[in-house]
Amino acid sequence: MKVILQQDVKGQGKKGQMIEASDGYARNFLLPKKLAVLATAENINTMKQQEKAKKAQEAAEKAEAEATAAKLKDITVRITAKAGNGGRLFGSVTSKEIADALKEQHGINIPKTKIVQDEPIKAFGGYDLKCKLGYEVTGTLKVMVVEA
Repeated sequence: MKVILQQDVKGQGKKGQMIEASDGYARNFLLPKKLAVLATAENINTMKQQEKAKKAQEAAEKAEAEATAAKLKDITVRITAKAGNGGRLFGSVTSKEIADALKEQHGINIPKTKIVQDEPIKAFGGYDLKCKLGYEVTGTLKVMVVEA
């Protein structure tokens, strides 16, 4: 019996996948628990439309990520910080501070979890940070830390 899975089922397949299941397994387990629906022409058509919509959404999100990466190339985020003698900062500049400054100065909203710092910023100067924007798109963000 052909069924379309509505949820991931261990050992059978992923959500939205059409599988061939034994009649008893489908009738007694998958269908009553609403884990799957029968693969009728209408349900198959609905599944194809959902796949098409999902691909279109992913393409739009990837295009948006690439546009954001292009914007990041041309901008520099300035962050002011207090420091002690020797140019060492009190504490360090965090990803949250960088994300807030980016939104405030340039209107670009990137979550702090997407900004990758190899090591904490603990001194004045310029830094290049990577931003993982999703869909294997990364951008480079220039950060300038200056004295308050």
